[in-house]
Amino acid sequence: MPSLREVEIYLKGLWLLFRQQPAGLAFLDLSDRGALRSFWSALWSLPAILVSFAWWRLLYLQELAPSQSVGGLFFFRLALVEATNWIVPLVLVGLVCWVIGLGDKFSSIVVVVNWLALPISYAYGTLILMLMLVPSAAGFVTLLWFVLTILLITTLFRVLRMVVGDQVLTLSALILVLLVPSMILSEWLQAYLGILPG
Repeated sequence: MPSLREVEIYLKGLWLLFRQQPAGLAFLDLSDRGALRSFWSALWSLPAILVSFAWWRLLYLQELAPSQSVGGLFFFRLALVEATNWIVPLVLVGLVCWVIGLGDKFSSIVVVVNWLALPISYAYGTLILMLMLVPSAAGFVTLLWFVLTILLITTLFRVLRMVVGDQVLTLSALILVLLVPSMILSEWLQAYLGILPG
């Protein structure tokens, strides 16, 4: 598991890439081994993920009778959805890279996407925590959620641009594959597994 110091270095690299500075690539392990190690970002994101699980549990319990509750199976299913949303988009990106001849860039894309998921997870986790603690701020949080989504798309575009080059159509395809299928799959899986509120 990467140490905190390593994670800080990776995040600094992402920040430099966001600022369109190629030097940021040197702060990231873009090898195949680095791609595998980048999945540790899921564990580093665990506190934020648990906040989202707690919020989802509250939403789900609102649909149940007061005498009913949820157990470990509910959280296992949430974890299954989370893992699927993490893996499937990367698999689809791999297929896109193979089709358009960017196979040599796949490991680099996995690295930047996985480590970028870390600050994004905490950003969304913070908004969820605001909703849980101050429900009356739902309108404001919704606005912040929209702004964060725009920021995510912008960040993906700028960072991936430094990895695959200035190819707008390719970048657009990669971002669509990273974001859209996970949104569709997430709702479908939640409904299929019986953990979709209301």
